[in-house]
Amino acid sequence: MPQRTRTTRVCRACDGFPIVAITTGTRHTDGTRTTLRITCPTCQGTGHTAAPAIGLVRFGK
Repeated sequence: MPQRTRTTRVCRACDGFPIVAITTGTRHTDGTRTTLRITCPTCQGTGHTAAPAIGLVRFGK
């Protein structure tokens, strides 16, 4: 069976994982870990990049 290619472009900076949770090493009073949610600055948390604008740039005179 042939494999289908992706139609959306995956962000090169985060490789499709736009939001990550990083533990700080401390714990809350109930024992759960303190985490920070960080979003990818390149794609702003979407995981995808826009397709390049082909044909909008003119070269030459």
